[in-house]
Amino acid sequence: MGHTLYLPAWSIGPDCYNEIYDIARPYGKKAAVIGGKTAMSIAVPELKKALEGTDLELTEPIWFGGEASYENAAMLEAMPEVKDADMIFAIGGGRAMDTAKCAAGHLNKPVFAFPTLASNCASCTTLCVMYYPDGAMKDLYYPKRCPVHTFMNSTIIANSPAEYMWAGIGDSLAKEFESELAARNDLANFSIQHAPLMGVAVARSCTSAFLHFGVKAMEQIRNHEDGYELQQVALAIVITAGLVSNLTVETSPREEYFYNDSLAHCFYYGCTVCPGAHKHLHGEVVSLGILVLLTLDKQFETRDKLFPFYHAMGLPMTMDAIELTKEDLPTLLKKCTSMANWNYVPTPITEEQFTQAILDTDQAAKEWLAANQ
Repeated sequence: MGHTLYLPAWSIGPDCYNEIYDIARPYGKKAAVIGGKTAMSIAVPELKKALEGTDLELTEPIWFGGEASYENAAMLEAMPEVKDADMIFAIGGGRAMDTAKCAAGHLNKPVFAFPTLASNCASCTTLCVMYYPDGAMKDLYYPKRCPVHTFMNSTIIANSPAEYMWAGIGDSLAKEFESELAARNDLANFSIQHAPLMGVAVARSCTSAFLHFGVKAMEQIRNHEDGYELQQVALAIVITAGLVSNLTVETSPREEYFYNDSLAHCFYYGCTVCPGAHKHLHGEVVSLGILVLLTLDKQFETRDKLFPFYHAMGLPMTMDAIELTKEDLPTLLKKCTSMANWNYVPTPITEEQFTQAILDTDQAAKEWLAANQ
């Protein structure tokens, strides 16, 4: 049986929209523009300016519906202007991207991605995280391929809300630790296939980029400065993490292997059904999940080495930081154990072990913070 793997292509810089015509035009003349309202209000004027005088036609901006749900994807698929388009231009953050990618997958149309935030890798992955309309995580949907090309306008990203890049660092920092944990047995036996072997190696690049450039990149985005460090961190969040996702997930046949995430994201999905924690950003919660994973896995030295970086970045280190209470933990665990990534571990774990790891992480972080005020 043949095997095809699609990997991201990208452009980055303040003028990268000038590349759109040459890259997208071979796929047709009409693009359905789908995304978030704020994102499209910022990006669409720049798209129009870049495509002025060309024969590439854009639809009026179409709102994705506000949640990455199959219901919103179906709404988009039913629109004549989407059905009649040759391609889809997806604009905005992760949920807008995943909704547009889901609709494009069902309609078998190519997608071009225009992230306006450096908050996640959705704009270049063959993976959609789908939610119920109420915001609780539902499942994963796999289009046939990732977006054909991702256009990262660094000026737009530099002027985006800083907390989204901050959360994106927290989310993408999980790549090395989750992929290594999920793949550990197969790595040890060398029963791992070529693509995920590369993916686990690439994942380490995320960690080094954030540790070297993260603090400076956050200074730049808070000052709306399109700097070198900001671009390096944006690439790590969107492209490097996206490469890991595409390399570590087998989608045809479905999930022959899946090393893309593990317990840090499982922790996040558990938090989606907890009243306080649900209000916090995806990557913000995942970043605390990384510390829980390292505690559970007894990687205490690695965890403790991350504490100064977390502190400098203002990433959450304690349960209080994400409004998670002890009373929430049974609800959190019920959701965690229902998720597939609960099982993406080298050896099975129990609810009691995970609960204890959350409490131990909280305690260790409080002790570190008390000693380093």
